[in-house]
Amino acid sequence: MKSLGIIGAGELGQQIANLAIQDGHYSNVFFFDDFADTSEVKGIKVLGKVKDLQVAFNQNKIQEIVIGVGYKHITKRKELHDLWSNSIPFGKIIHSSCIIDKSATIKAGSILYPNTVIDKNVVVEENVLLNLSCTIAHDAIVGKHSFLAPSVTIAGFTHVGECCFLGVSTTVIDNIEIGKNISTGAGCVVTRNISEKGLYFGCPAKLHRI
Repeated sequence: MKSLGIIGAGELGQQIANLAIQDGHYSNVFFFDDFADTSEVKGIKVLGKVKDLQVAFNQNKIQEIVIGVGYKHITKRKELHDLWSNSIPFGKIIHSSCIIDKSATIKAGSILYPNTVIDKNVVVEENVLLNLSCTIAHDAIVGKHSFLAPSVTIAGFTHVGECCFLGVSTTVIDNIEIGKNISTGAGCVVTRNISEKGLYFGCPAKLHRI
């Protein structure tokens, strides 16, 4: 089995490491973190800083990488992906409890937490994280680098743009377009297309802050 390098040794990186090992996706995982001040975090070795990824890959210590940087730093998630996507293969973690239709496409770098459901013809683009119990209905698209919190529900023929964060239990009705760099608060209900960058709350969703 392959060894995985995780960029970021914080809480999200630790969750991803747990999924990767306990669900049998990788034989070993290692952290690469610019801010870690120890050689080990929660029993997992820190092999170096982010700049050390290429050396570790060249030495065959890791074969794939994923990004363990959270929704508060989505721009950084994109930057890291763009920096390394042509140099080191990105991995993919789909928890064994997920339900994935055979017609769906889950692209490299994406991570699907337990009990996520992906319906027919769904496309999950690169470097997307879908947290616990997300449901993505038929023919929907989740754009690159986006981060969905637990229990987000997206109805059919919906398109979520790049670098979006959808908060806990956000619901998006069918045939909706969500633009780039948009965030929603917990329990938000999106009933119309939204394109202006910012943070949306409520039912129906309204722009509260840019």
